[in-house]
Amino acid sequence: MDLKDQLKNLFPEHTPEPPVEISSTENELWMQDAPIICKYEKRKGKPITILEGYTGATEDFKALAKELKTKLSVGGSFKDDEIIIQGDYRDKIMTILKDKGFLVKRVGG
Repeated sequence: MDLKDQLKNLFPEHTPEPPVEISSTENELWMQDAPIICKYEKRKGKPITILEGYTGATEDFKALAKELKTKLSVGGSFKDDEIIIQGDYRDKIMTILKDKGFLVKRVGG
């Protein structure tokens, strides 16, 4: 006797409803028209990559920062509407963002 049969025995007058489709837009990030700016700096002698210019929700940008940090296996932070990644990963970050559908503009060398 499976679970559906047990439920029919417990609730004989219940009629099952068709399953409701859940849209997959919850995990998708908001795409923008203006490109995200990817630039390279040195702070205190250490190289960092900075992403700025995202105009969507802050939570989406934080989720993007977390995803980038885990894919690249590096440290970083989210401050003042900027994603700061430790190290020079401009090329890798740009390919990841382009695969997701973002427009990315490289600034500096």
